[in-house]
This record gives sequence, structure tokens and C-alpha cells, in this order.
Amino acid sequence: MKVLGLITEYNPFHNGHLYHLKKSKEITDCDYSICVMSGSFVQRGEPALVDKWTRAKMAIDSGVDLVIELPTIYSSQSAEFFAYGAIKILDGLGIVDCLCFGSEIGNLNELNIISNILVNETEEFKHFLKKYLTAGYAYPKARSLAISDYLKSKNIDLNNINKIISSPNNILAIEYLKALKKINSNIKPYTIKRINAEYNDINMTGEISSATAIRNEIFKTLNGIENIKSAVPNTTYSHLKDFLNKYGSFNNIENYAQIIRYHIARFDKKSLTELFDIENGLENRILNCIKENTSIKDTLNCIKTKRYTYTRLQRLLIQMIIGLDKKTLSTLYSQDNLYIRVLGFNQKGKILLNKAKKKSKFPIITKFANYRKINDNNLNKIIEIEKRATDIYFLGLPNYNGKNFDLDYLISPYMKIDG
Repeated sequence: MKVLGLITEYNPFHNGHLYHLKKSKEITDCDYSICVMSGSFVQRGEPALVDKWTRAKMAIDSGVDLVIELPTIYSSQSAEFFAYGAIKILDGLGIVDCLCFGSEIGNLNELNIISNILVNETEEFKHFLKKYLTAGYAYPKARSLAISDYLKSKNIDLNNINKIISSPNNILAIEYLKALKKINSNIKPYTIKRINAEYNDINMTGEISSATAIRNEIFKTLNGIENIKSAVPNTTYSHLKDFLNKYGSFNNIENYAQIIRYHIARFDKKSLTELFDIENGLENRILNCIKENTSIKDTLNCIKTKRYTYTRLQRLLIQMIIGLDKKTLSTLYSQDNLYIRVLGFNQKGKILLNKAKKKSKFPIITKFANYRKINDNNLNKIIEIEKRATDIYFLGLPNYNGKNFDLDYLISPYMKIDG
């Protein structure tokens, strides 16, 4: 029994994900698969296109054996926190042998060289990083430039280094490797070179298209869901149609414009500075720009600076409406414990769960209400934030009604017992 770990968002599950799943099993020689997947809100700082249970169904129906939820305190953060939370869960299960992730470069050795620099953070590297942060660069860009300078100072020649450390999947890959090293995990990493579509491609490129392009196509026209049919498995298409029929629309950050404006209206400058990912001065731009614009897109373009990217600002707004302030997150990140929240499984996944119950460092939750039996205040706080995030997620849907509250208690994990 050899178990593959995957870190995903499946927003939505498409043909590229199916290729990655099959190829990962092939190169790792694993016969079981577990994915840790973002819940209601994703790493870009947006609500997921469809809810977490629907996305878990897509994954299980396409061959993933067990889907575990990545808590919102990690899924709505930068690549570093996102990766660390997911790796912590996979390692904590105690049954995962391999991790396979996509990357633009497809070269594990070069990704490891960079991850080692970031794990060890020498004084020389810190000097380069400080130089670029002081110059006003956003942290991801400053870090990329600092890595490039550090490698040059050591006469380490990596081809296209700036492209490597600025490509989205490479960035996540480096963070996965960092996290594995930080927690001294025995999970063996593998990488697969991304094919055809780039992560941020906004246009459809046939049967293998990026999730970004698929979402853009869906929102472009009323017929958008038909236009993406060839780029997703039949089961994904079916689940998307069911969701659309039930809720009247797919979710996106513009659906939260009034909620976000309400929160900003009730915040003073001091309250804004207490948000997790905010620095002095940005609160003034937020307050000014929200008065001048009605759409989230226009508001973010108004606030955006060289240091604050569009995605980072989206995450900040999501953190604000969920209530993730500096004090809360710093407390929760400082503790070692986590939990395993099951969203779906098949027959093989059931075998994995039984094995994990004997090996896991963390409590396993299949029935949400059982979290109250866990005697850990910080862990309970993380789970309560998860419930809040779920409730807020459904507020963004046009066919929302009061029955969409407390769904964490009402919806059971998806079970596909025929295989």
C-alpha cells in the first residue's frame, strides 16, 4: 500500500487536474490518493466557484480516493502559509508516502536549491531581501530578486532563474519543499511539468485549459458553462450544472461587494491596521478607494501598489469579512495541533481513513458536530472560523436563503462506495 498526497483547489476540477492525478500515480507508483483541498475560499483571495462539497464530489468521481479540507486560516493566505498548512495535514495523517505537485519547470533539483536558500535564510540573503523591500517591491517580487542576487553571489547558475521564481506553480512547489524540510517530513516529493496551459492563462486552450481560463469563460457569457464542456470531465460538467440550477449562479468576489463595503464602513483606521496582512498607510488607501468605487475590481485597482498585488489585496478583503485579524491568526499559527476534516471518499478512501485513525497525529472529523468533543480551545477556534467561512460563502450566492446556514453540520462527506 503506497499513498500519494496532492495539494489542490479544484476550482473547478478540469482535464489538467485529471492528467496530473493519473501522471502522479504513474511516476510515484502509488495506488492510493489523498488530496488536501481548499474549502470555501481559495488562495487567490476569492470564494471558490462552487462549494467545497461539490468540488469534493468532482475529485472523488474523477479518481481521488480521499478529500481532506484545508482550513480557511491556511487556504486564504499567501503561498507560504497555504503550503505549510497543507503539508502539515498530509504529514500529520501518518500514512502518506509521496507528494506530487505541478510546476512550470518540472525540475525537482532546481526547486530544491531555491527552497534550501529560503529555509536557511542566511544573513547575506536577508540583506538582499531587505534591499528590495525597502525599495518598495511587493514581498514575492522582492524575494525573487533577492534569490537571484544570492545565487549570483554564490556563482550558482540556474537557467531563467527570474522566470523560475516568479511562476505561480514553481512558487507553490518551492513552498511545499520548504514546508517538508521545516517539519522534517519523510514524505518524498515529486514534480510534474505543467503542460499546455499556464496557471494564469485567461483564454481557453482546448481540452487542457487553466482553471483561470475556465472560470473566465464561465462568467463571460450566459452560455459559458457549455463553452468549457470539452475542458472538464463529464462528472465535473454535471456537478457544475447541478450547482447552477440550485443556486442560480457561480460564486465570485464581486458577489461580496456590499458585504465588503459594509465591513469597511464599520472599520476605523485602527481596526484596519489590525488585519493580518496590512501595513501602515494602506488603511488610508482602502478607505479612500472604497468611497470612489462600487465594484471590487475597480476598488482593488485603485488600492493596488507595487508592494500590494491584486491577489494579496483580495486575500486581505476575504480575511476582513471572515474576521482573521493579526492577533487571532498569530495565536492559531503558533500551535502545533490541527485536525483532519473529511469532505469525501470512495471505497479505497475508506481503507485510508481506517488506517489514518490508527496513525494520525491529529483528530479526524467525519461528523462536523464531533469537533466539540476535542479538548483544545485553539483547535475549536480554527473549526469555528471554518463554519463562519462556510456561512459567508453561501451569502454570496443569489439564490441564498436562511437554510444555507449551518451547512457544515447538515452536509455529510460524499461517499462513493462503488469504487
